[in-house]
Amino acid sequence: MNRTYWLTNARLETGYIKENDRVAGTKTELFHLLIEDGNIEKIIKGSVPFGNELPVKDAKGLLLLPSFIEKHVHLDKTYMGEDWRACIPASGVIERCEIEKNILASIPSSTKQRAEALLEVLLSYGSTHVRTHVDIYPEAGLHNLEGVQQALETYSNRLSAEIVAFAQHGLLRPGTVQLIREAVRNGAGIVGAVDPATVDNNIEASLVQLMDLAVEGNADIDLHLHDPGHLGTFTMKRLAYLTKQAGWEGRVAVSHAFGLGDVSKEEAIEMAGILREAGISIVTSLPIGRNIPPVNILTDCGVDVAVGNDNIYDSWWPTGNGDVLERAGRLLERFRWTDEVSLGQTLKYITGGKTLLDHEGNQSWPKVGDVASMVLVEASCTAEAVARRAKRKAVIYKGNVVFESLQ
Repeated sequence: MNRTYWLTNARLETGYIKENDRVAGTKTELFHLLIEDGNIEKIIKGSVPFGNELPVKDAKGLLLLPSFIEKHVHLDKTYMGEDWRACIPASGVIERCEIEKNILASIPSSTKQRAEALLEVLLSYGSTHVRTHVDIYPEAGLHNLEGVQQALETYSNRLSAEIVAFAQHGLLRPGTVQLIREAVRNGAGIVGAVDPATVDNNIEASLVQLMDLAVEGNADIDLHLHDPGHLGTFTMKRLAYLTKQAGWEGRVAVSHAFGLGDVSKEEAIEMAGILREAGISIVTSLPIGRNIPPVNILTDCGVDVAVGNDNIYDSWWPTGNGDVLERAGRLLERFRWTDEVSLGQTLKYITGGKTLLDHEGNQSWPKVGDVASMVLVEASCTAEAVARRAKRKAVIYKGNVVFESLQ
């Protein structure tokens, strides 16, 4: 239940410390924030009296960050809450899908129970918005969707979510297209498919069908594209063409997009221009051992990039802790973003673009009127929070404390 209160003694960034025209640190001050009806209604300096007629929650000098967005997770696939098991070896995506299908049909816990167990983990690490892909295929029908929706309803007062009706086993597989339509009618706001070339074996037919489903259902698109090199970039070019043709700019994402990391810098810059013009965003989970998209080039060229966890303890991958801040921290290691400004700006990849300071050191978050979805962390500044994967002490969603660590 939303209520009015003061969040006192929250640490916010106010600018950069410069020495010899170089950024040498970040200035911070304590502030009090008035939270009302789930929004930030007032921000005053910590030295200014605020009265005592309203309840107070003391942030105790902890750094306040915008809460995180988990842009890529599979709530229906996870084994979270089940006894430990490692992955069974598979020769490829098709065999992996069959293994997964059989395991999920045999384990005792429900989709709802496992999804809730994972949501609890995601929330504890600061994510208050989740994009989940839900497998839709003939053998399962809409069962996975129903279980995930039930779990999200349980957590509806603690986080927000969007659901991708995901054709993991192939969009062109008989019976799948109609099921995707039904999933959209039943609450999925995004349609998704995987590897039109190597799973559906027909790039054009798969992409055209995906776009048709999106337009028909007024849904966004999230295409998972693992195909490497020029096979991957060609697929993205065709998707960009269809996106502009349909007027779907700003409503399409490509997850993984490994092909962008396989081509030359010049080709990557060319592709970035194509993606930017089509309003296509990129979501990366930064897997180790793959040539990931060149996030630095994409960002410089104006392409929106987000970071997500992807598989968290399931048939595809046995690890993953649900911490999207830890996952974003891989960016600094991959691209050697070790200076104060670069570290602080890394936060935008897990917050939907929000950072406490802009590149010039001007305050950009929070502002009066912003939704009060926030995370309190043990760090002196954003740069430290990213570099050291700061401990989350409290998570606030629309003004309500939805997670709090006593340790």
